[in-house]
Amino acid sequence: MDLFKKCYEFTRADEVKAMGVYPYFRAIEENEGPVVSIEGRKIIMAGSNNYLGLTAHPKVKEAAEEAVRKYGTGCSGSRYLTGTLDIHIELEEKLAEFFNAEAVLLYSTGYQTAQGIIPTLVQRGEYVISDKDNHACIVAGNLMARGATAELLRYKHNDMQDLERVLAKVPKDAAKLIVSDGVFSTGGEIVDLPTLVKLAKENNARLLIDDAHSVGVIGKGGRGTASEFGLEKEVDMTMGTFSKTFASLGGFVSGEAKVIDYLKHHSPALIFSASPTPAAVAAALAALEIIQEEPERVDQLIANADRVRKGLKEAGFNIIEGRTGIVPVIVGDDAIAFKMWRALYDAGIFVNVFISPGVPQGRQMMRTSYMSTHENEHLDFIVDTFAQVGKGLGLI
Repeated sequence: MDLFKKCYEFTRADEVKAMGVYPYFRAIEENEGPVVSIEGRKIIMAGSNNYLGLTAHPKVKEAAEEAVRKYGTGCSGSRYLTGTLDIHIELEEKLAEFFNAEAVLLYSTGYQTAQGIIPTLVQRGEYVISDKDNHACIVAGNLMARGATAELLRYKHNDMQDLERVLAKVPKDAAKLIVSDGVFSTGGEIVDLPTLVKLAKENNARLLIDDAHSVGVIGKGGRGTASEFGLEKEVDMTMGTFSKTFASLGGFVSGEAKVIDYLKHHSPALIFSASPTPAAVAAALAALEIIQEEPERVDQLIANADRVRKGLKEAGFNIIEGRTGIVPVIVGDDAIAFKMWRALYDAGIFVNVFISPGVPQGRQMMRTSYMSTHENEHLDFIVDTFAQVGKGLGLI
C-alpha cells in the first residue's frame, strides 16, 4: 500500500473547482479592512476575524515597521534560549495588567498555544474534560495529552447538565482540567461560564477558557469572557490569539505566576519553537494600546453585528442567535452552501463556507463575521444581497 494513495484518490476539491464554486484559498491582493481586493475586484469582507479593524490601522503598521528596523525580521531562536526580546516581556506584562492576571506567557501561534498548555499540565492519570465544539487547537492539545496517557472526556456542546454527568464519573481526588471556548468560533455562542465555574469548584477542577473570539468582543473594554461575567478571579487560565482582535500573529495564556513559570520551563511548544517575530509582537502591543484608548470600538463591533443579525432574521433566514461579532446563517446542505457562496462572491461579498464534516449534517452555514470599521452601507448591502440570493436559492 502506497502512503500517498489517499492523496491521489482525494478528488473532492477538484470536483468543486470544476463546478466553479470553490471558496477556499482565494488570494487577497489588498486589504483595507472591511473592503479587500480579490481577483482585481473590490469585495466587502464579511468573513474576517479582524473584529476591531486594526490590521489596517496606521499605528499598528508603523509599530511593526519600526520593530523590523530595530530588531530585524526574526528572533532566530526560542524564548527559552536566544529568542527573548524586551518587547516580548513588555507585551506579557501589559497583557497581564489588561486581563488583571498575575502573569502571561506568549506562544508563537494561537493554534500552538493549546498544545503548549494542555499536554504540559495534564499528565498520566489526570483528566482533561472538553466541550465537544471546542476549537481544533484544543482538540489537538487534548489528543496530545491522551497520547501521553492522560484521560480525555468530552461533554455535549455548552451543556452544563451533561458536564455534571461527565464529572460524576471522575474520581473526586483526581487532578482535572475543564477546557472550553469562551465564544465558540463556529456558532458565536458564549459559554455558560457561571455554571462552568460552579461545577469546576464543586469538583476540584481547574478551568481553561479559550478567548480567541472573545477578546475585543465581550467583557469590559473587550477583556473577554471572564470579564463579561465578572469572574476574572474564578477562571484559572485564559488563552487567546493575536490573529484576530490584536491584528497580528501569535498566542498567549494568562494565569497564576507559578503556573506560567511551570509552562515556561516545561512546555515543548514554547521551548522548541522560534519565538514570535518582532513585527508581530510590536503590532500586538500597538493594538492593545488602541483597544485600551478606544473601547468604543467594541461597542461599534456589536452594533454592526446586531444590525446584520436583525436584518437577516427579518429576511427570514435561520441564524444561530448570539451577541458577538459572529453571525452564522444556516443553509443545511453542502451543494447549496457552495452555490450561495458563489452568488454572494459574484455580488461583491466574501463570507466563509462551513460544510460537513466540519459542521454536522444539516448545520452547513455561511459563517459571517463583522468589524467595528464596517459602515452601515456595507452592512445593509450584505443584508439586501443575502435576501436576494436566499430567495433565488429557495432558502427564504
